[in-house]
Amino acid sequence: MNRRCAVSAFATFAGMLCSACSHSPGRPAPGSHVTPPNQVMDFNTLYARNCAGCHGRGGKGGAAIPLSDPVFLAVADDAVIRRTAALGVPGTPMPAFAQSAGGMLTDEQIGAIVGGIRSWAKPDLFHSEVLPPYSAADPGDPRHGAEVYATYCSACHGADGRGGSKASSIVDASYLALVSNQNLRTVVIVGRPELGAPDWRNNVPGRPMSSQDISNVVAWLASQRPQFPGVRLNPSVGAATRVIP
Repeated sequence: MNRRCAVSAFATFAGMLCSACSHSPGRPAPGSHVTPPNQVMDFNTLYARNCAGCHGRGGKGGAAIPLSDPVFLAVADDAVIRRTAALGVPGTPMPAFAQSAGGMLTDEQIGAIVGGIRSWAKPDLFHSEVLPPYSAADPGDPRHGAEVYATYCSACHGADGRGGSKASSIVDASYLALVSNQNLRTVVIVGRPELGAPDWRNNVPGRPMSSQDISNVVAWLASQRPQFPGVRLNPSVGAATRVIP
């Protein structure tokens, strides 16, 4: 074999070898680059991975309030949504998602989630209505709250709040132990339309709740919350006994 033939044969062999390597098992295919988790900025992906499990697909509601609800988006501004997503709500199932608070998301990713949720807003629906504030400085009066409850809530949740023909208990100890006062206020304002619960305007037709009504009924509900969640008094020994699920 002369030198020219040897060089040609070697080149052919090298080409075959490279071709075989390009198709070897485990080698990433062209276009298969994986984006690092902290660089994912697509809202739909971020929402599906971090929010949909509680708030439902497309913000339509699950165990937690529907984030696409127009009333919620009308009363909760960008700062509220960002703060809740970033820091969570201590003492409730809502976790902190920001890396600065122990979560997995960057500030930019939190911003992408906030922007995506805000894109669901329909501000034109409420341009002529006076909306109750998302939060209130007045903590409310539970005594007046009992009267508000009787007027606006008892028809569905029962005279004592322990459930009626249309809705379940709203003073259940486990439920109240898992929700904050702000969550109670938000639910009173927004309702849970996907569950048949009306918003603040429609509990009594033609008689919307005032902001003070909302504060008072939240104070009454909060007064039903057990001081020590998961603990009940054992009457046989007169001492507290921890309830283990």
